[in-house]
Amino acid sequence: MTFYDGIYPFYPKQITPFIFSLDLLTCILVFLVLATTFIIVLPGIRGRARLFWMFRMILSLFIGVVIVAVNFTSDWAAANLKANTTYKSFSSEFVSAEVGLHVGLSGINVTLKGDPLEQLNETIDYNEVFRWTDVLDSDYTEALERGLPNPILYIAEKFTVNSPCGLYFQYRYSGLYASATMWTAFCCWLVANILFSLPVILYAGYMMVATGTFIFFSLASFATIHNIPACTFTIGTVSVQIQFSTSFWLSLATGVLCFLIGAVVVILDSLMPEKMREAFSMDADDLEEDFYLGEGYMNATFVDEVITPPPVTIVEMQGKDVRL
Repeated sequence: MTFYDGIYPFYPKQITPFIFSLDLLTCILVFLVLATTFIIVLPGIRGRARLFWMFRMILSLFIGVVIVAVNFTSDWAAANLKANTTYKSFSSEFVSAEVGLHVGLSGINVTLKGDPLEQLNETIDYNEVFRWTDVLDSDYTEALERGLPNPILYIAEKFTVNSPCGLYFQYRYSGLYASATMWTAFCCWLVANILFSLPVILYAGYMMVATGTFIFFSLASFATIHNIPACTFTIGTVSVQIQFSTSFWLSLATGVLCFLIGAVVVILDSLMPEKMREAFSMDADDLEEDFYLGEGYMNATFVDEVITPPPVTIVEMQGKDVRL
């Protein structure tokens, strides 16, 4: 029902984005399809190499999906608190709510959930995203026009370009460098997987070490914001304290895992190269278990002629020009 020209007599319900972005869900879906494909072809691998191949593929896909997915998550740093705060502008009414701030490499995510959910004849459940773009102030202006609750607008204002807190520049540029080095780590991971399928296991180990190193560089880039004096701001009477969150610690664990895998491969390949080639070769176990070369038979006369050629007689030598 509309008055005219598409103008509604009532404000439509605002649809807020889910905590997982579409890019993140797409990334996870792609890697799940790859994992399913490898599991389907698993019965075609014979011998003891089957279990080792499955473990190696699952572990490699886990590292790859973490490196890519953390570029789209919004929980590198987070702050959660419960407070009694004003709900709308030009109103003195307070609500009890849980306020969440989630910082990612590409923007921030602000949540507001009532405690209880129904207050002031409304359902208080918001989840708003503000991207690290040159038009972040435009997103903030749009949020003002939509009339979002005061806690969301207050936190979003702290991350605008003209805010005296300077959080926009701190988190945007640290996230930009962190994302760039994380994509570099992804490239190293791709090269390492290619080298693992070739008889150059040592260099594959080097690339895994490089993958872990670039992940550490990404974490160091994002962590530099904590070396700057924090901008303190409060909601109600509770101060907002931003701490490292899930994606940061998951990236740290993945970096340590890559570094350990690379170091172990380099050390073992230096100590026992033949064993390492046998372990990473898909045909080693097949030749050992599934194939058997039985006894062969050859004409004995042919063998004698090849091994012991007939002697040259003196009559034959007289007709030839023999030079000593």
